[in-house]
Amino acid sequence: MTPFLEKFSRKYRLPIPACEALLGRMERREFRKGECIVRQGERNGDFYLVSRGVWLGHYLHEGNDIALWFAGEGEAIFSTRSYVDDRPSSITIEAMCDAELYALPRRELELFFGESVEAANFGRRLFEVQFLDLENWLLAAGGAPRAEERYRALMEENPELLRVVPLKHIASYLWITPQSLSRIRARLHRRKP
Repeated sequence: MTPFLEKFSRKYRLPIPACEALLGRMERREFRKGECIVRQGERNGDFYLVSRGVWLGHYLHEGNDIALWFAGEGEAIFSTRSYVDDRPSSITIEAMCDAELYALPRRELELFFGESVEAANFGRRLFEVQFLDLENWLLAAGGAPRAEERYRALMEENPELLRVVPLKHIASYLWITPQSLSRIRARLHRRKP
């Protein structure tokens, strides 16, 4: 059993045999840093499972690049708007480093959902996790907890982000400026023994 599949199983509460059945339907794809599975304004309703690498979901708004989420090993990624409504994506999903995904067209994923109650429940949980992540991101925008606490929590959850994600994207995700992030990082560095 691969570590990314174990993480996927835990996060979405899909038993390992069902994870393996899903993976058996998927196509393995490799990406280079900077490549995208979808760009803002394009359509791509496919479903992806991250087996290696870090991905960024972001969009441009009035000239500002806004980071919405990061996804790593064992996480599902897709354009919700393209998947649900077959409309152009409101976000760009971009590889932050060389990466590997497993891909499945929407119609094939929906066939999988229809095969068992277990698979249908996975489909429900998939969107529940998406909603929970969105709510957490929106709550962070309200200033609670403080930016430094949000930064520390993000680094504890995803320490690999600093290695592969430009600081401007991390700052945007935290709803702060790159300058504020630099001050937070310097302050934390000074506190280290």
